[in-house]
Amino acid sequence: MDKSMIQTRRKEMMLAYVLLAPSLFLFGVFLFYPLLKSVYLSLFLTDPQGRVAEYVGMDNFKEILLSEKFYTSFMNTVIFIVLTVPVGIAVALLLAALTHNHLKGMKLFRFIFSLPMAVSVGTGSMIWMIMYHPTLGILNYFMQFVGLDPIQWLTDPKWAMLSVSLMTIWMNLGFNYILMLSGMQGVSDDIYDSARIDGSRPLRTFVQITMPLISPTLFFTFVVSIIGAFQAFGQINILTKGGPMNTTNVMVYNIYQDAFINFRFGIGSAQALILFAIILLLTIVQFKFVEKKVHYG
Repeated sequence: MDKSMIQTRRKEMMLAYVLLAPSLFLFGVFLFYPLLKSVYLSLFLTDPQGRVAEYVGMDNFKEILLSEKFYTSFMNTVIFIVLTVPVGIAVALLLAALTHNHLKGMKLFRFIFSLPMAVSVGTGSMIWMIMYHPTLGILNYFMQFVGLDPIQWLTDPKWAMLSVSLMTIWMNLGFNYILMLSGMQGVSDDIYDSARIDGSRPLRTFVQITMPLISPTLFFTFVVSIIGAFQAFGQINILTKGGPMNTTNVMVYNIYQDAFINFRFGIGSAQALILFAIILLLTIVQFKFVEKKVHYG
């Protein structure tokens, strides 16, 4: 390799580093530094200002793993994931299948189903808080209209988690719907034409052709939805604040309580690292086992 080629390659490498520098800086400030700071704080007790007070080593992790509240928040998170992720993906898949055809007026429905993506967590939570109001809410109005007793959606321990889950499914519907519709639009019409010529009915075509061909999209949506459910905070903070009786106190809200309400930044950092480890392990498991069933053909 001559000198001119070596110099050209060096210049290209330098240019690449220059172009990557802004992104690396942002990642360093907002991702790597907070992660390292959390690791550092998890080994210490801190005062209300977050300043290091005493080195305790792994005691923070031991306290968390022996805490009943931590396991309660973990189980609440699992319940929240089970209630939101499968249903959210199924509803988005159904709506995408119904609006995938090129009939007149389908663009309007696509726009309507995509709208929740444009609504912030705070705005969406306030909308649903009004809908859940025990006396003024539209949900209880319809229940009384059909002769049913009103429900204390956000204050009854039996209904609180379901109520937050319904709001979350609606909030994530726009993103999931766009992903599903994009996946379906990536399937060639020639494949559907061949299926129709072979006498395949719509349901069989959807199950045996569409589903395998959009499995990469389904897998991506599934992974992203689970990670997002683990990180749920805004709607819980606004609607229930972890109550009633800790029935909606998921892991992220438990971290928030320990770190920013009780000013136990060491415990909060340790919990954040445990949550990070759980999400990382679960994502690796999904890529290791679930991805084997994904069709990339």
